Amino acid sequence: MVDLSKMTKWDMGKLFDYSVLPKQTTEAEIRRGCKEAIEYNCKAFCFSSSEWTPIVAEELKGTNIMVGAAIGFPFGQQSSAVKAFETEEAVRKGATVLDNVMNVGDLKDRKYDKIKAEFNDYVHAAQGVMTKMIIETCYLTKEEITTACQLVAEAGIDWVKTSTGQYEGPDVMDVKLMADAVKGSKTKVKVAGVKAPRPQNAFCFILAGAELIGTRAAPAILDAVDDLREIGIIPAYTGE
Repeated sequence: MVDLSKMTKWDMGKLFDYSVLPKQTTEAEIRRGCKEAIEYNCKAFCFSSSEWTPIVAEELKGTNIMVGAAIGFPFGQQSSAVKAFETEEAVRKGATVLDNVMNVGDLKDRKYDKIKAEFNDYVHAAQGVMTKMIIETCYLTKEEITTACQLVAEAGIDWVKTSTGQYEGPDVMDVKLMADAVKGSKTKVKVAGVKAPRPQNAFCFILAGAELIGTRAAPAILDAVDDLREIGIIPAYTGE
């Protein structure tokens, strides 16, 4: 669990993946986003196509910020072989963290063996690079959320992620359910799809058990930390 009382605003940057996803994104916007990720000490800079991976790797070279790439985005309905190829290509181009999208229909059809095989193919193709799996909670029942999280953890995937951010985001109860489902495993919970008012919502998800937030609003959320501390949503900093 994250202890916000032990974190400065700079430290909290590592609770955020800064994401830039729109189709019309230009190279200049990608480069500017990388610079903002460095300025705010984010954990990773993420985007929706491995096409940008070499540029992001260039901009982030020499920093501790991870180079993100999306796999099977945003529907997750590609074949396992296609997703594995995407994964291998992203890693070859310099990605150091990957956000894959689960096939939601397969989960609803209870095709668990197919899902397990695809998850294993993904982990193998990632070649040790940090892995995440998006389960798109807005389309799942509570039981399905638990099952999806357990399948992700069993495959040894590093993070289970709520959403692509393209549809409805999660609620706090979903995130708490996910955190409970992966307890005792190495898998952690990431939230995406944080809706307005983003600053307080983002930190409520952290308090519910998430350890990472993916959002296009990372700078604005981090800029609000001092105010959120003043009103008590984030606990006061107590130091080490």
